[in-house]
Amino acid sequence: MADERDAEGNRFSSRARRYAKVTGAVSGLAMREAGRRIVGAEADYAKIAAELRKVLGGLKGPLMKVAQILATVPDAVPEEFAKELATLQSQAPSMGWPFVRRRMAAELGPEWRARFAEFSTEAVGAASLGQVHRAVSLDGVDLAVKLQYPDMLSAVEADLKQLKLALSIHKRMDGVIDTAEIYDEIAARLREELDYGREAAHMRLYGTVLADQAEIAVPRPFADLSTRRLLTMNWLDGTPILDWKSATEERRNHLAQVLFRAWWLPFTRIGVIHGDPHLGNYTVRGDAEGINLLDYGCIRVFPPGFVEGVSALYHALRTGDAAQAVHAYEIWGFRGLSNELIETLNIWARFIYGPLLDDRSRSIADGVSPAQYGRREMMEVHRRLKSLGPIRPPREFVFMDRAAIGLGAVFLHLDARQNWYRLFNEALDGFDAAHLAGRQRAALAAAGVEPV
Repeated sequence: MADERDAEGNRFSSRARRYAKVTGAVSGLAMREAGRRIVGAEADYAKIAAELRKVLGGLKGPLMKVAQILATVPDAVPEEFAKELATLQSQAPSMGWPFVRRRMAAELGPEWRARFAEFSTEAVGAASLGQVHRAVSLDGVDLAVKLQYPDMLSAVEADLKQLKLALSIHKRMDGVIDTAEIYDEIAARLREELDYGREAAHMRLYGTVLADQAEIAVPRPFADLSTRRLLTMNWLDGTPILDWKSATEERRNHLAQVLFRAWWLPFTRIGVIHGDPHLGNYTVRGDAEGINLLDYGCIRVFPPGFVEGVSALYHALRTGDAAQAVHAYEIWGFRGLSNELIETLNIWARFIYGPLLDDRSRSIADGVSPAQYGRREMMEVHRRLKSLGPIRPPREFVFMDRAAIGLGAVFLHLDARQNWYRLFNEALDGFDAAHLAGRQRAALAAAGVEPV
């Protein structure tokens, strides 16, 4: 036991040293940028981005997930930053068996091992907040057991301080996006991910809302083997979705169709999205019969008005109704909507909604190189915002935008072709903004999810 305590103390000391190193390095970048502005020198984004990546790349933890989120939000960071941040990995070294034994005893009591028929000593997966072990229940059910790393609350809070510093660098360089609400949103969602009780409730919510979708499997949590920092669920067999990149076009298109429904149906039915569209969160069942939808730590529950705005803006872009577009942006929370700003917002909106507005079978990129997809629109938005002044996107925009781009990236990897217009309108079929609030309240209450 003394060895375990010493090892945990060393782990904490090592983390503290890494945070101190990162804080000093990021602060140094900020000071150099302040000096550049005083003398009126041009910013070398590529150089600063490479330095930032070097600093952040040495810290394997929640900050990696934050960095990847920022890389998908247009103009939250410069293009050079986005490219560097996109290369970061959200992998953390797994805890050894002595740590696992101690953590499991802390969560389920000293006799925890007797509550499982089998429990693997080696982790089968490690990520930014915790790791997963395979197990078998006493009645023979295959289980996935997700155990949170120790001291993650302090790690998250320290990482959020680094995030503020990193955002301040961009603000001093060329801040066309006011990132205040972006920071608040990321901070709120990251803190929520530490609560595995909430994640279990999200699983129950998705299990109910997708109960009529036989091709989409949602894991089932085991309450008696779970706590706020330990989540036990049934194991879902599947293969990585990237293993299907070379499958037949029919199979790839089918997987894309199922993924589309898994993402959009919960949004149009009760106003929730799976906010972490990482490729590792989808596995394929059998011979592409369906998918397993995994990891419910980052589920975003939207106010009904925001969901109404998504539908309203879609119809506005489809019909060319400028007044309806303005209404959509207003109910989202955009302020100071001049004609020039609306035109600028519409550039990005047409990019995001583009495949959904086109009534034909097509790929997501539709002939544009995946490496260049969205680049022209992002550059034009940036150019216009520089003359219009800083814009503060509403906080709900962060994960909606991230999830939409992430889902599109999965479709690009699969090289899938669909009539996305038809699929989206099928998801919207029966959508009623007036009754959404009541349906959402009932669904959240039944699953035990706190309302927005």
